[in-house]
Amino acid sequence: MDQPTGEIAESLHLITSQQSQLESLQIRVKELESDNAKLSSLVSNCCCHKAEENILACVSGSFGLVDERGSSNSNGGKSRKKKENQTVPDDKVRTEHQYSKRYVALKVMYFGQRFFGFASEAQMDPTVESEIFKALDKTRLINGDKKNLQYSRCGRTDKGVSSVGQVISLFLRSNHKKPEQSNGCSGEFVPEEPYEREIDYVKILNKVLPKDIRVMGWCPAPTEFSARFSCLSREYKYFFWNRDLNVVAMENAGKKFVGEHDFRNFCKMDAANVHNYRRHITEFEIFPCNERFEGDQLWAVKIKGTAFLWHQVRCMVAVLFLIGQGLESPNVRVVDALLDVDRTPRKPQYRIAPEIPLVLQSCKFEGLRFMCSSDARQALHAHLEMECRSYKLQSAIFHEALLSCSLVENDDSVLNGKTRKKAASHVPLMFRPTELLVCVRLIINRNKIAKERLASGNVLNFDQFSSNLTNEEQQQLLKYLPSVNTARLPDR
Repeated sequence: MDQPTGEIAESLHLITSQQSQLESLQIRVKELESDNAKLSSLVSNCCCHKAEENILACVSGSFGLVDERGSSNSNGGKSRKKKENQTVPDDKVRTEHQYSKRYVALKVMYFGQRFFGFASEAQMDPTVESEIFKALDKTRLINGDKKNLQYSRCGRTDKGVSSVGQVISLFLRSNHKKPEQSNGCSGEFVPEEPYEREIDYVKILNKVLPKDIRVMGWCPAPTEFSARFSCLSREYKYFFWNRDLNVVAMENAGKKFVGEHDFRNFCKMDAANVHNYRRHITEFEIFPCNERFEGDQLWAVKIKGTAFLWHQVRCMVAVLFLIGQGLESPNVRVVDALLDVDRTPRKPQYRIAPEIPLVLQSCKFEGLRFMCSSDARQALHAHLEMECRSYKLQSAIFHEALLSCSLVENDDSVLNGKTRKKAASHVPLMFRPTELLVCVRLIINRNKIAKERLASGNVLNFDQFSSNLTNEEQQQLLKYLPSVNTARLPDR
C-alpha cells in the first residue's frame, strides 16, 4: 500500500507543478501580446527609416515583406494569427490608400526576343508591360488600375524589339510622411523632398523582375507629366552585318529622311487610329561597331526623331538594304519617290526588316534626371556582365558548331541532275503593286458583283465599290486607305 500511495502523491505534485508553469506562461503570453500591440502602434507612427530593412518594411507595410524569391513573408516568417486577433485602436490602423505616393518616371531596359511586344493590350503573353506590373504588384508598390495610377509609356515597341532606354510613369508608394494633395489623383504624394530616405525602387523591382527586364533608374515627375506626350525625342538603333553592302549609298539615301516628311510609304498603315503621317526626323547616321565576325564588320543605323509610326524604322531600314544590295539604284532616287505622296500615294509591297536587331536606344525629356543607388547600380552591372559572359559562351559554342560543319565534305550527287532553284528576280519598288491594290484584288475575287462590273469594262470608284462589300471587307479595305474620301480604285 505504501508504494502506490507514494506514486499517486508524486503524480499529484507533478500535475500541480505543470499547472503552475502553464498559468505562468499564459500570463507571459498576455504580457507579450500587450507589448506587441504597443510596438505595432509605435512602428506605424515611426518616421525614422535609416536602414534598408526599414525601407523594405515601409514598402510592404501591413501587407508583408517580399524576399528575393518574391514570396510574401511577415514578421520573419512567424504566424500572424496573434496579430490578427489583437485589438488595435481605429486611429492606429492605416489602410493602403492612406500611404504616401509619388508620381515617378522609371527608365527600363529589356531584351525583346521572348516578348510579344511591350504593351499588354494585344492579349498575348508574355509582354514586357505585363511582367513589369507583376513585379509592381508583388512588391506592393501600386494600388489600383492603370487609369488610377496615371500610367503612361514612351514607346510601344513591337514583338522581338529590345530597349535600353524605355520610360514609363505612374504613381508608386513613397517613403515620405508629409504628403501633399495630388491634384485630383487618389492617394498622396510628395513632389519635392530629399530622396536619401526614399524607397530604393530600382533595387526592389530588379529583385523580382525576370532576368531579361531591368529598371535602370527612377526620377520624381510632376503629375502633369506623360511618358508619351512629354517626350522630346526618341532614338532607335538598328544593327546589321555589312555583307558587302554599299554603306555609302545607304547613308546618302538615308540622309533624305532628315526633316519633316509624310512617311505613309514607310510604315504599316493604321488608318483607323492614325490620320497624320507626317513625322520629323532630326538625325540619321550609319557607323561601324566594335564587333567583327569572320572578317565581317557589325554596323548600326541610328535614327532620331520626335515620334515614329508603326514599323517606321524597320520599313526605312528595309529600303536602305535594297539600296545597299544594289537592287534599287541610288540614281533612281527611290527614297525621294516614296516620300513624295503625290507621286506615290500608296505604299508599294516590300518586306520590312527583321525585328530582333532593332533597339529603342533612348527617350529624351526636359528636366528628368534618373537616379540609382550605388547598391542597385552595382547589382545591375554585375547582372549585365554575367549575361554578357553567358551569351559569349553561347557564341563560342555556335562557332565550334560552324567549324565542325566545315569539316563535312560536300556531296552534290544527291541532286541527280536536278537543276538548282533560281533566285527570285528583283522587281523595283516603284513597279510593284501597292498594298491597297493587292487588298482590292483579293476582295474583288470574293465579291461577285464587283467582279462582274470589272469584267464588263466598268470603272468603279470607292463609293460604288464599297457599297457592294460586307462590313468585314470594308474594314479590311480601310486599313490600307489613308484617306477614303479621295481614293479611287484601279479599273483592273
